[in-house]
Amino acid sequence: MSAFHDINLRALDGQELPLAPFKGKVVLVVNVASKCGLTPQYAGLESLYQQYKDQGFAVLGLPCNQFAGQEPGSEDEIQQFCSLNYGVSFALSSKLEVNGPGRHSLYRLLAGEGAEFPGDITWNFEKFLVGQDGRVLARFSPRTAPDDPAIIQAIEKALA
Repeated sequence: MSAFHDINLRALDGQELPLAPFKGKVVLVVNVASKCGLTPQYAGLESLYQQYKDQGFAVLGLPCNQFAGQEPGSEDEIQQFCSLNYGVSFALSSKLEVNGPGRHSLYRLLAGEGAEFPGDITWNFEKFLVGQDGRVLARFSPRTAPDDPAIIQAIEKALA
């Protein structure tokens, strides 16, 4: 099992959210925020999830308040916002830090020293595609929409 699958998060509802069950799936990991100009990407992420989930694909949304305070809400508020506005059914973790000294271990793995695609997260909705074996296959800019051909192509290649 890779380091990716060894990580445990907390879901928005307070339950454990281990990454071990994602073993064998292709996962798009995205730091998300409710009050960002890119927030409408939630719709595209949900659409991607619905389109490919039966083929072994998952989306993992990780709320983060490190960019201009664009995720100020409580866990309940974030959950309600995502459900009511975007019908989000993919996994969402509790808030975490993606940069700096409090960077969560998942982001140390994704973007830290020695990572396949190192460097600080630049903004909300930065995306990492993780393969079935837990290896990071690709990194996409926050401005790259979920339905961008580059993302679709990477997902389909990883699922093949």
